[in-house]
Amino acid sequence: MTVGFIYPDHAAEDDYPFAADLLGVHLPVAHVYGTDLHAVPELLDLGSPARLAEGARQLERAQPDAVIWACTSGSFVFGPDGARAQADALAAVAGVPASSTSFAFVHALQALGIRRVTVVASYPTDVATLFGQFLAAAGIEIVSMSSAGIHTAAEVATLTGDQVLELATDNDHPDAEAMLIPDTAMHTLREVMALEQRIGRPVLTANQVSVWEGLRLAGLARSHPRLGRLFRRAVG
Repeated sequence: MTVGFIYPDHAAEDDYPFAADLLGVHLPVAHVYGTDLHAVPELLDLGSPARLAEGARQLERAQPDAVIWACTSGSFVFGPDGARAQADALAAVAGVPASSTSFAFVHALQALGIRRVTVVASYPTDVATLFGQFLAAAGIEIVSMSSAGIHTAAEVATLTGDQVLELATDNDHPDAEAMLIPDTAMHTLREVMALEQRIGRPVLTANQVSVWEGLRLAGLARSHPRLGRLFRRAVG
């Protein structure tokens, strides 16, 4: 079985073959292109039906069993209803179950029984606030939110593992049950274990939950300790 990912531009897409090797699954990535600016008008364009349909067409040869729009900001900027319509339209075009990274965060939190989180966002404050609103609409309490104010995905992709760890440590909150790091442009899969060891609670990152959501939709049972507590038990 195969899970396909539609990924914006180029940034941290190498997280997906890393996860594929660990989990022993096929996780092909199709790229769609637009500006990589973390600004609402540009993000609405990036997540438009035409761009996602193009991504779905690229994945046709791989014959995926599920498709994920692997972009947090390019889904939550539409709001809960708009993001649901976005995923439904993608499923209709792809002909298989579909979701997005934003919904992946919500579903992962529900699976772990977590309601209170801290958000460590790379985005500017206005975009990070929209993610908070998306989570709140799903009944998730945000005990703290930080914004690194990074304006482009290309800049986020340059963060080293040490910088990601520092960003998480500097913005942790003791009252949170988990930490969320919502940017698929950030390399995180190789850092999840270190992140969880550093802060002592579950850490959910954008590429991590995207893979988890795709496996869940495809009914693929996979687990691996390197991918954090979310992957401690088999998905599927």
